[in-house]
Amino acid sequence: MYHDVLIPTDGSDGTRRSIVHGLTIAERFDATVHALSVVPEGPLGTLESEEATPAAHRAVDHVAATAKRSGLEAVTAVDHGVPHEEILSYADEHGIDMIVMGTQGRTGLDRVLVGSVTERVVRMADVPIVTVRLTDDRRIETSEEAEAIARESLEESVTDSGDEAKTRDSYRISATWYVEFGTSSGPIQVQVDAVSGETRRSNVDE
Repeated sequence: MYHDVLIPTDGSDGTRRSIVHGLTIAERFDATVHALSVVPEGPLGTLESEEATPAAHRAVDHVAATAKRSGLEAVTAVDHGVPHEEILSYADEHGIDMIVMGTQGRTGLDRVLVGSVTERVVRMADVPIVTVRLTDDRRIETSEEAEAIARESLEESVTDSGDEAKTRDSYRISATWYVEFGTSSGPIQVQVDAVSGETRRSNVDE
């Protein structure tokens, strides 16, 4: 019934539940997941910063990685323009059967804009739309908390071998903290779920 499911994302905490719902639907119908992030431009957009485009790529990569862990095919795209127009255009061009998106984005002006984008997509789209509200409460609010949990998860494999893990970077995407450590055997990334506290470790290609 549904072959292609589109999940727009800006990487904010509010997208966590829409990603979960979107992947659940895709898994049920063995559908391809499309992750789209739009760097806003135009009258409804925020001013683009140097971090906007890399953040957009991280946001769609997060969805793709989560989808692939569930055995789903994933396609990613980062576009620039007026968000609701780009979402609708992508849906038309790629034969999207369903769009799953959150009703809340980042704080401040962007949070209002994301609600406005969702409203416009709901009114103008020709395919079914599933909207998901942010209801999860974050437990891990700061990068320091995330780093402590991530470092603890490395104790058996890194600390016991006498290798000292040094923090290289940390950031949060869709309520998941990504903490990267440098070790003598190469960089290691630990993902910490800001809601559940669960961790997942992977090597980083340089």
